[in-house]
Amino acid sequence: MDPAAPGAVAQRPASVAAPAAPAEADRRPAPLPRSGRPAPPGRVPWRWPGRRAEFALAAVAVAYAIAQLVFVVPHLAHVLGWDETVYVSQVDPRNPAAYFSAPRSRGTSVLVAPVLALTDSVLALRVTLALLSAAALYAAYRIWRPLTGRTTTALAALLFAGLWITELSGAEAMPNLWVALGAVAATGWFLRAPAEPHAGWWTAACLAGVALVRTPDACWLALPLLATAVLVRSRRRVLPYLLVGPAVGAADWIAEAYVRFGGIGQRLRVSGATEGGMQLHLNLYNAWRSLNGPELCRPCTVQQNHPELTLWWLALPLLAVAALALCLRDRKRGRARTAVPVAAAVCLSVPYLLLLGYSAPRFLLPAYAMLALPVAGVLVRVARTGRPLLLAVGVVLALQLVSQYAVLQHQVANVAATDQRYRAAADGLRALGLRAPCLVAGPHALPVGYDAGCASAETAGNNRSTTAGSIVARAEREPTAVLTAGGGRPPHYARDWTPYKLPGTHGWTAWRAPHTTPS
Repeated sequence: MDPAAPGAVAQRPASVAAPAAPAEADRRPAPLPRSGRPAPPGRVPWRWPGRRAEFALAAVAVAYAIAQLVFVVPHLAHVLGWDETVYVSQVDPRNPAAYFSAPRSRGTSVLVAPVLALTDSVLALRVTLALLSAAALYAAYRIWRPLTGRTTTALAALLFAGLWITELSGAEAMPNLWVALGAVAATGWFLRAPAEPHAGWWTAACLAGVALVRTPDACWLALPLLATAVLVRSRRRVLPYLLVGPAVGAADWIAEAYVRFGGIGQRLRVSGATEGGMQLHLNLYNAWRSLNGPELCRPCTVQQNHPELTLWWLALPLLAVAALALCLRDRKRGRARTAVPVAAAVCLSVPYLLLLGYSAPRFLLPAYAMLALPVAGVLVRVARTGRPLLLAVGVVLALQLVSQYAVLQHQVANVAATDQRYRAAADGLRALGLRAPCLVAGPHALPVGYDAGCASAETAGNNRSTTAGSIVARAEREPTAVLTAGGGRPPHYARDWTPYKLPGTHGWTAWRAPHTTPS
């Protein structure tokens, strides 16, 4: 071939090196940003380095575990909270089980059972739960990595783990965090199901776990997944898994409904009455003013002293709407990976924002966990448009984490003070001679009785489990005391009992039944 001919390739001896290419030839064009538009001259779009993104989610999980072990566990290492004693006492072989009300499910008790079988140490339980929750955080959000990418997944986990209520709940024996992480896992596997053969089974397993931990929440979670499976033809093969999973997880709750309450309908009615009536309540204001504590706002009469620390909560629905708008505009991306988490968050929020008359920050943990995914997607897209916006997103994120740490410190101190009051009351009862078998009654009977090694009972309120006559009859056989707070009078059946002030409880009184000899 003639070297001068068009398309000819010039040949040169192998020993002769090729001349150096001009410097301009080595300059590769900058990659296009996600928007598809070229970057302005002199600006290189930001991209998360691949190796860092690979370990970012694991780093978030490790940081979550460390935060719990440093800021939460040391302060709550000796006493369990009110609701915790209910779940833990069901599987504690050393103490009587507390009254288990209709709204509760037994998954949390199953979770802590292996620890209680080995030790009664509250510290060991807290450390175990802290490590388990960090591992579950990693596992749940790791499922989303093929759907949203490494950067978005890690940022979503950080947004959720950085909330004060998430850090406090990780080491507590409470169901809401586990519902949240189970919801993230179940939704992720559901979205992966059409393309992966075993994703349907994983979806069913995660839904079963959520139902075991909190059956009503599993029903709310299943609604958007069922609707998506019905409306989208490619996802209809997942329908059997969406039905079988919650049914298997709820089997224990259903069986208990017939054994203790006379059926599912009756248990739901009793549960509604325990919650103060499950009917239309616009509970948004209560949820907002209890956002920074207390742990339980019932009745919700607290004032929001730091509204500036709630701006993230007010911005959350706006960011969710922005995520939906972006996914509708971007036709190349799967819309379900944004729409389904938002729909799940909305459904999981309905009972707590529209049906209850009181609030607690932990109630919305499942919604926060789901919304963290589309919100993280929005923030990543904003950050990738240029370094100034990347810096702005980083500053906002840092301010959010710092503010949540401030709230965490305050709330951990409040929870620790309350728990120590329970411990002081239990120590006072032991000083009065209450030893197992024994009985503690009154408004604070459940946590104090558990810590004292006694059975507990209440004749009124949400945890009513017995009658006055039963308490009097039992007081004739074993040591019994009734607790009152703030100088309150004892119930009519205990007015002849001997009062004792309990030191370290800020005014609690134990009314000790006359000493009797066990039969």
